Amino acid sequence: MTVTTSSALVLGFLMATAYGAGFHFFLGGPAKHIILYVLAAWIGFTIGHFLGDFFNIELFKLGAVHLLSASLGAWIALLTSWWLGSKSEQ
Repeated sequence: MTVTTSSALVLGFLMATAYGAGFHFFLGGPAKHIILYVLAAWIGFTIGHFLGDFFNIELFKLGAVHLLSASLGAWIALLTSWWLGSKSEQ
């Protein structure tokens, strides 16, 4: 693992965690939901990053991280987890 890959991994982890925590902060709800949101953001960020790499999306790329596609993936995963969570509570 090179320094660039390690930096990208840390950046992605921190950004996805911030997305999940911020999503929970603005929506509120029980504390158990923050775990769901952070996990969803991590998974969505990872999938979005790899899709950006696969499709060679260079827009908003920071080092090795495909920020646009990774962030989009995280937010789609967050909205999906919120929607599925609200459906299961009804």
